[in-house]
Amino acid sequence: MFGVAPFEVATKARSESALWLAEAVATFGLILTMFGALRWRAEMVPTMVGLYIAAAYWFTASTSFANPAVTIARALTAHSPASRRRQCAFIAAQTSGALVGLVLSVWLFGQPVTRGEQT
Repeated sequence: MFGVAPFEVATKARSESALWLAEAVATFGLILTMFGALRWRAEMVPTMVGLYIAAAYWFTASTSFANPAVTIARALTAHSPASRRRQCAFIAAQTSGALVGLVLSVWLFGQPVTRGEQT
């Protein structure tokens, strides 16, 4: 459709530790955004996630993959961590950011309110 090959070999190395830190921060923020929206305005979760990812693309050095599935998908493009070790580092950073975000979210927001429950 765009006149390019469907799969490419990665040519841009993304191996600096600053990028891994950026991934941890981006994923941390994404988790906080999701749980905060879920706690206070559950119907806004999709909008808030979209807005956060758009903003995180601009304010993180890694352009905010913020999702292991995206990291794996990007491994097939020219803008990916080129080696498995680098991909694993991105996924480890995302996982650590998600875990810290989850712990802080539960502490800040408590358990999410489910349908039918009142606060």
